[in-house]
Amino acid sequence: MDYIEIDFNISPNEEYIKDVLASELGELGFESFVVTENGMQAFCPINTYKKEDINTLLAVFPLEAAISFVEKTIEAQNWNETWEKNYFEPIVIADQCVIRSSFHSSVPKCKYDIVIDPRMSFGTGHHETTALMLEAMLPLELSGKSFLDMGCGTAVLAILAAMKGAAFVAGIDIDEWAYSNALDNTALNGSKSIQLKQGGAELLNGLQFDIIFANINRNILLSDMAAYTATLPVNGMLFMSGFYKEDIPFIEAKATELGLKMLSFTEKNNWVAVQTIKAGN
Repeated sequence: MDYIEIDFNISPNEEYIKDVLASELGELGFESFVVTENGMQAFCPINTYKKEDINTLLAVFPLEAAISFVEKTIEAQNWNETWEKNYFEPIVIADQCVIRSSFHSSVPKCKYDIVIDPRMSFGTGHHETTALMLEAMLPLELSGKSFLDMGCGTAVLAILAAMKGAAFVAGIDIDEWAYSNALDNTALNGSKSIQLKQGGAELLNGLQFDIIFANINRNILLSDMAAYTATLPVNGMLFMSGFYKEDIPFIEAKATELGLKMLSFTEKNNWVAVQTIKAGN
C-alpha cells in the first residue's frame, strides 16, 4: 500500500506539542511518527488520507504553536525494513539495558533486553528524557517495591521495572494510541502482569506506590505533582523528566511546597531528570 508522508514544521518545537499533534493525527488514521530537527514526520495509508482533515485539525489545534506541513506520496515498501534502516537502531543504556525492536536481527547482549515496537518514535529510549529515566532506574533496588510509570507511552520504563523485580508495576497514559502500544509491548516482553490504564492523574486516587517515574512535560508535572505525592509513603521517591534544565527551579519550588526534597538531577543536551523523596512530618 502507498503512504502519504507529512513533514510538519513546528514552532516552538516542543516535545509536548508533538505528543498532542501525534495523538490527534492518530485519530485521523496516521500510523507512525518520526521526530525531526524542525518538528515531526507522520505517515498515513493513502486510502485514508484527507488533506482537509489536517487543515481542520491545525485550525483548532489546542496549543499555541505555528505548524505548517508539506506532503508527499511514498510508494509501497517494507515498513519494518524502513524503520530499521532509517529511524530505530538498537540503543544501549549504561551498558546494562538494550532497547530494540522485534525486527532487529543483531543486537548487543545486555542484562536487560527490552523489545519495543513503537507505533510512534516516542519512548524508544532515543529521546534524551527516556534515556535519562532509564539510566536513573538501573541502579535502584526495586525488589518488593510498587512502581508507577506515569505517562507510560510505549511502557519501556514499566517493562524495565518489572524486569528489575518490582512487586507491582502500573502504567498510565492519557493517550489511547500510547495505551494500546503499551499493551502490545508488555506482551512482547512477557510482562503481562503490568497493570495498564488509560487516563490521567484522576486514576491515582486511593492508590499508593513506593516509586513513581513521570516523564511528561513541565506544565503537566506542575499540575499533577500533588496527585503523585499523595500516593507516596514517607521516603517514597518521585522521578520526573520531560523538561529543560532552566525549568528545574519551577519543579523544585512545587516539589518543596508539597513536602518533596530534591536529591539530584542528571542532564543530557539540556534535558533533565530529577530525583525527589517524600520527607517525613
